[in-house]
Formats: sequence, C-alpha cells, structure tokens
Amino acid sequence: MVRGSNSPTLDTLVLFGIVFLAQGVLGLFGSAVGLFALAPPVDVRPWTLVTSVYAHASVGHLLSNTVALVVIGFLVEQGTTRWRYHAFFLSTGVIAGLAEIWFDAAFGRTVGVIGASGAIFALAGYLLAANPVTDSVLDRLNLNGRTQIALLVGAAVFVAALGAGPNVAIVAHGTGFVLGLLAGRLRLLGV
Repeated sequence: MVRGSNSPTLDTLVLFGIVFLAQGVLGLFGSAVGLFALAPPVDVRPWTLVTSVYAHASVGHLLSNTVALVVIGFLVEQGTTRWRYHAFFLSTGVIAGLAEIWFDAAFGRTVGVIGASGAIFALAGYLLAANPVTDSVLDRLNLNGRTQIALLVGAAVFVAALGAGPNVAIVAHGTGFVLGLLAGRLRLLGV
C-alpha cells in the first residue's frame, strides 16, 4: 500500500486531530471528558466505545500516541487493506479499553479510559508476531501450547510494565499487545 491519500495511518492521525479539536472546543463550554472517555456503565454513553479510542487527555498524550502510530502504523499498513487496518485498530482499541475498565471495576475502582494506546500496542504486537523472523525463531524453539501461552502472557506483562505510571491504562496496553500477538500469529490483517 502506498502512503498518501490511501494511508489508513494518515486517516487515523486525521481522526486524532479532529477529535482532539472537538475536545478542545467542547472543553470551552465545560468538561468534555465525559463525552469522550470510556467509563462504566458503558450503556449510558455507548458512543464512547469509539470516541475513547481516538481522544487524548493532553497534547503530550496526543503526541506520544502520534509518534508511536507513525513508527508502527506505516509498517503494518504495508501488508493489509485500509478496511482491515481500521477495523483492527478500532476493535482492538475498544476491547483494550473495556478490559481496563472491567479490571478496575473488579477492584472497586471506577475509571475512565481515553487514548489510542491499546490499539497501538495491538499494532505493535501484530508487527512482532506476523513477521518471518518471529516464525523462524518459534519454529526452531518447537514450544508446546502452554509454553507459548506463558510466553505470550509474559511478553504482554513485560511490554505493559514498560509503560507503567500514574494514570496509565496498563491493562489496556497489555490487552492490546496480546490481541496483536494473537492476530499476528493468525495473520488476520494479511491480504
């Protein structure tokens, strides 16, 4: 796929910008976070399943996700279609956000989730798992199913822990990465 007007990565970056601008404009009239953040109960604001994936809490948050998406997204889009890329990005972002709020709810915390990190971690996981080098290494190791699952979980915990910090959706990051690894092994984005 050629970068430019057909680039799903550029489409996504434009969506980031549009949503961030809308957040800023609506923020002038009061707090706009509730209109964009995914928080329980989800059925009260179901549109946040989508808006939370493209919204960002600050300029720094937007820039960090933009840089990560540029580095990873252009590579992933080379082996897929525009539709598959967008469907994967949105669905993994939604699932990662839901995993975060459900995990927090299990511990009695009600939090809102905002940002594309879960989806970007899914793209990173896909990129790692769907390449020939990974195939070669895994073929040589000849691991059983339980060991593969343990490695998958271990990799997700390690990657998620790298980005740990205050107000960071670590469960969403790990969930996105696992979804990407699984999708990559299954070559879900391949054409």
